[in-house]
Formats: sequence, structure tokens, C-alpha cells
Amino acid sequence: MNQRLMFAGRPLGAAARLWLRLGRWLGYLLLGLIVLGLVGWAASFAWYAWKFSGPVSAQEQVPPGEAAMTQSIIQTAIRIVDQHRENTRYLRDAHAKAHGCVQAKVQVAADLPAALRQGVFSEPGKTWDGWMRLSNGNAYPQFDSLQDARGMALKLLQVPGTQLLASQQARQEQDFVMFNHPNFFVSDVAEYQQNIAAQADGKKVLAFFPGWDPRQWQLRHLLIAFSTLSDAPDSPAQGTYYSVSPYKFGSGNAKFRVTPEAGTCPAYTLPKPNRDLPNFLRGRCTSSFRPTACRCALRCRCNCRTPAVTCRWKTQAWSGSRAIHPS
Repeated sequence: MNQRLMFAGRPLGAAARLWLRLGRWLGYLLLGLIVLGLVGWAASFAWYAWKFSGPVSAQEQVPPGEAAMTQSIIQTAIRIVDQHRENTRYLRDAHAKAHGCVQAKVQVAADLPAALRQGVFSEPGKTWDGWMRLSNGNAYPQFDSLQDARGMALKLLQVPGTQLLASQQARQEQDFVMFNHPNFFVSDVAEYQQNIAAQADGKKVLAFFPGWDPRQWQLRHLLIAFSTLSDAPDSPAQGTYYSVSPYKFGSGNAKFRVTPEAGTCPAYTLPKPNRDLPNFLRGRCTSSFRPTACRCALRCRCNCRTPAVTCRWKTQAWSGSRAIHPS
């Protein structure tokens, strides 16, 4: 007991006092950072809720300068294509690596509800011929085993009607462009212009943090971008794919989703993939579709009344879905 009292009463040395003071400062600093983080999170949550609050028009609102921004995006995409060019081999500015193109048939459900009978889905029982392209999302081909976004593009053929572009009236096609996340990581054309320009310049940080003003920071969109990077599936046919943007669907708007249709494919067990191969998903694509036809469900998420979020914002989650039909 006496030894303990003597030790407790012994004055601390300068080094011990320095370490205690440093520990106290670090504790205050950590506490301050936690408080600052919570305040920042609450402020951003409140700002975000205010920004997207209240009813907006269900019709597409074209902002001033969109045509010029679109042309700027096209020129930037061309610049990215030139950056990745290999002699005479040109790659896409995104989703450059394809696993394969598969012949597809899209059959509209015979009992499709009347509210969903729009556009190419207006005739129940109708079957469209098409092509489906499966890909990785990176702008330059890389090993399939690396984390990446995964994409699906569906092109329907012999679709009658007026094309959006006056120069493309001879093409009777309709495309559905999808990837492996329900939300996109940019909201509109202006943000996409800024994002793709920063990436083309090799300044990826500026893609989501374009300036010192915190109101310009796109932390949530950065998190969405990170969440699109996923490990490779065992087969591209086993993934779920979502339309990047909403589409006009009768009097409302709709997003689309493609999922494997359980129980519709004949029994076939794929061999275990060799993930060390750089293009193993290409082989898995062949293995999945060559022995038998696989069926997927093309589903529609409708927002037919005035939404709380404008249909031009692509980072918002929509709830609910209805099957249009397996394809």
C-alpha cells in the first residue's frame, strides 16, 4: 500500500506530461471531427431533402444550353476515343469491352395490363427480334476479374415509327441501355458534361469535386459510382441490369430492369470459371447461351403521376415494378 501511495504521489516527468497533453489534444481533435462530420452529414441531408422536395412536372424540362452541352459531351467522348486508340483500332468511350453479342427475342406478355401497353409494348403477344450486348463499363479493356460496372444494351429491330434524329429515319430500331445499378452517378446533362470532361483530362477528383465550394461537391454521386464497381458475376447472363435514365411511357415515365427469369431455362450446370483468364466472362457468355436459350424478365418501373423527383434526375431510386415479359 505504501509503495502505491509513494508512486501515486510522485510528480510526473516532462515527457509524461507531454504525452498526456498530446493524448488530450488528440481526443479533442477526434471528438471535434466526429461532431463536424455529423453536422456536415445533417446539413447535406437537409439540403438534399430541400433540393428535391415538392412536386415537379412529370414532363421533361429541357434546360437552357442543353444542345450546346450535348455537343461538348460528344466532342469530349471523341477525345476519349482518340486517347484510347490503338493504331486503327477504335474503342468506345465507355463500356469498351464486350463479352459478346447475343441474338434476342422480346415477347410482350399476352396479359399485359392496359396501362403498360405503350410503344413497342402496345401489342400483347408481339415478338420483336433484336440483339443484346453484354460488356464491362471501363473506358479501356481490363481483366474481367477486376471490379467494374457491368452493362447490357438491348436493340430491337424493325421497329416502325419516327426516329428522334432526322438523319436516322432509315433505321427502324429501338435501344434499351442498362447497367448494374438502379441509379446513375450523374443527375443531368450539365453534371455529365463536367464529369466526363474531368475524366478526359485525367483529373478524376474534379469529376465529383469540381471546386472548393462544398455545394458543388457530389459525394452521394461518388458513392453511387463506387457502388457500381462490383466483382465479376459467374456469368453476364446472371446479372440484373437497370436503365440509366427514365423514358417517356404514355402519359407517365418509366425505368426498365432486366433480371434472369428463374425456372425458365432448361437445367444446365455451368463449369466453374477460371477467373485468372483476362476474358473469362466472354467464355461464360458463350457457355450460358450456346447450349440453350436463356430467358430474362424485362420489367417496368412506372411513375405515371407527378413524381416528387423530376424525371430528368437519374440518381433517384424508384420503387415498384411490373413485368412486361420475359425476353
